[in-house]
Amino acid sequence: MPEFNDPRLTAPANLSGVPMQVSAGVAAVRDAPEADAELATQALHGETLKVFEEQGGFARVQLDRDRYVGWAPVDALSAPVLRATHKITALRTYAYSEPHLKSAPRFMLSMGSLLPVTGEDGKFVRVDRAGWVPVQHVAPVDRLETDPAAVAERFLHAPYLWGGCESLGLDCTGLTRAAFLACGVILPRDSDMQFAWSGQAIEDWKTPGALQRGDLVFWKGHVGIMLDAEMFLHSNAHHMAVAKEPLAGAIERIAKIYGEPIGARRIDVSSMKGVEPDWLKAG
Repeated sequence: MPEFNDPRLTAPANLSGVPMQVSAGVAAVRDAPEADAELATQALHGETLKVFEEQGGFARVQLDRDRYVGWAPVDALSAPVLRATHKITALRTYAYSEPHLKSAPRFMLSMGSLLPVTGEDGKFVRVDRAGWVPVQHVAPVDRLETDPAAVAERFLHAPYLWGGCESLGLDCTGLTRAAFLACGVILPRDSDMQFAWSGQAIEDWKTPGALQRGDLVFWKGHVGIMLDAEMFLHSNAHHMAVAKEPLAGAIERIAKIYGEPIGARRIDVSSMKGVEPDWLKAG
């Protein structure tokens, strides 16, 4: 079980963090201050974080959303922090240079990106540090989904990317985190943390019919979400994409790599919306 002093979540000692915000479409957060270092996670546009030090064009940061620590490109970050009023609800969209579909796109935004909207012109909203975004692809930050499995299904066929959290590529926990975040529930970044700290254990999950839509099934190092009592959706390295398949078949195949599942958990979305989880407060 992860500890609250897990190095993945521990900010550098004796350094004061400076609040900043992702102003690029997405910021890669890596294990080391190197362009080809392993991708630890990603921070979407508008996410806030704290910067502790800079080295070779990279900043050592801790994300506010899930306390994850790593190195992000300095040129992907800006200050001061702007309050987000809206978020991207489409799987992905573009930020344009002008409020016109023929204007030059600046970068792509993925679902969950946070936007300080400051105006509107026709079918576009103006977003500080981004540009102009189609109005039909945004919603107020407090407008929440109610079905995490339905959100996860929108990512079907998205490429698998270790450490990824966006629609152009994401891993197993990037998918489950995005699905529940759209419903107002913050999950930890990695599967061992999600298994230890999210929802309630389903003790009889192996009983036929015990699992239901939205339940999470875990292996050591992997997780996916149930679409019903039998069908399972997950971002995985076998398909190298987000795929759905019968859970029984996934268990048989995954057992060769990760062994048998270690359990399943159920998150009551209605009781968790807007509530800061205990694991996020700890430490």
